[in-house]
Amino acid sequence: MTQVVNGFSILMDLNQLLEVAKVAAKDAAVEILKIYETEDFSVEAKSDDSPLTKADKASHLAILAHLEKTGLPILSEEGRAISYSERKDWGYFWMIDPLDGTKEFIKRNGEFTVNIALIHQGQSILGVVQVPVKDELYFAIQGKGAFKELNNETTELKVNRINLQDSGLKVVASRSHLSDETQVFMDGLNHPEIVSMGSSLKLLAVAEGAADLYPRFAPTMEWDTAAAQAIVEAAGGVVTIKESVQSVLYNKEDLLNPHFLVSCTIKR
Repeated sequence: MTQVVNGFSILMDLNQLLEVAKVAAKDAAVEILKIYETEDFSVEAKSDDSPLTKADKASHLAILAHLEKTGLPILSEEGRAISYSERKDWGYFWMIDPLDGTKEFIKRNGEFTVNIALIHQGQSILGVVQVPVKDELYFAIQGKGAFKELNNETTELKVNRINLQDSGLKVVASRSHLSDETQVFMDGLNHPEIVSMGSSLKLLAVAEGAADLYPRFAPTMEWDTAAAQAIVEAAGGVVTIKESVQSVLYNKEDLLNPHFLVSCTIKR
């Protein structure tokens, strides 16, 4: 059945909702950059008046200004805590991370993002990820392809086709802090090449073919991955629970993600 909320026919107007999310992400990026480019980063990172806190809040408010108009519920890292009893019956809702990549923001290396996803029955069916410093916009709707906007040009994204026995597979992982589980996974590959980056850019690297695999065998929250997962899947990849073929799902009672693997299409 089609759900109608504030004039939006959800099943028919995903394109319209995508445009709302894209504008929201772009406006959030503008607010983040105002702080990123002008603030004194000597302020304690976790204090209430730190640049990070200000940027988180400014991005959150910029996104809400657009998404609230859709009438759909919103679950945000920066928003109020919402009990599972309240959100378990949501048909559709927005899941957002106003500023993903806090360490990268503090280091000022530019590897942080704005993440907006539309969730339906546990699946991320629409995703938008904005990279403020590079003015890159990634977006996807389930079944309709994944795309990247840069310099007024739009490029379709496709994952690589690989075999796990291939030599030199590019794996997104930390160069200096590999977990034991990740090291075991890497040891099973044939001379892998490590690709290092921050935030949801790690999933996007697989979506656009800059990397082949991303094993995340450490804690993440649902809002860290929801938007980028939609993009990976629309580009032909998968985000599966470790040692399983089950996709990572959303709006669980516990919003902590399981350990997962982002991978390309495997050649048979």
